[in-house]
Amino acid sequence: MDTLRVEAKGVRMIAHRGLSGIETENTAAAFIAAANRSYFGIETDVHKTADGNYVVIHDDTTGRVAERNIPVEGTALAELRRLALIDRDGSTRIDLRIPTLQEYLSICRRYRKVGVLEFKNKFSSGEIAEILQIIREVYDLQKMLFISFSLSNLLELRRIFPQARAEYLVSEWDDQLLELLPAQRLGLDIDYRVLNRELVKRIKQKGILLNAWTCDDTADAKKLIQWGVDQITTNILE
Repeated sequence: MDTLRVEAKGVRMIAHRGLSGIETENTAAAFIAAANRSYFGIETDVHKTADGNYVVIHDDTTGRVAERNIPVEGTALAELRRLALIDRDGSTRIDLRIPTLQEYLSICRRYRKVGVLEFKNKFSSGEIAEILQIIREVYDLQKMLFISFSLSNLLELRRIFPQARAEYLVSEWDDQLLELLPAQRLGLDIDYRVLNRELVKRIKQKGILLNAWTCDDTADAKKLIQWGVDQITTNILE
């Protein structure tokens, strides 16, 4: 199995949870599969464990991707690491485990990819500072792109690290975003199905960086590219 090719014409493609159309999402295998291809960035999701470590997994619980269902933020790192994750064919592989934030960042650094990190839940100021310190030690804060459905996460990030590149994740359009985002120096990361040519034009006229998530259809991607989006987040397109 391989990616579905589109002519991106300068639009930057971001691998959603790694190359999750081929490998189990948010695993080293998915990150490396994306890193060995032409993707601009590799996206993932961060949670804090019960013992104060940071791991990358999408859901609050492990059941959708693992052999057992346990709460991520209510479980210590060692127990989370013992979990076998499920391969896309339903089997288990010894190499499929929940990565730490450091392991994800190391892959981005080694393969020179932009790290795209989603703050999944509400993080405290101290927790955001801890994440930024890990990125400083392992990767490069200047290269990182942060995203979140929580505006408060992004505003706190901006307070701690004013130079942060950040995009506000939304599922629906609100005209207030046209004023909010430039005022807070935030890009927009929006469900691609909400977009149309006229809306993209309005967003771009405000100078807002526009990322469309999560598009896996080549025909839809061609429309987004023609309309002028800056980035497309995808599971399988390249």
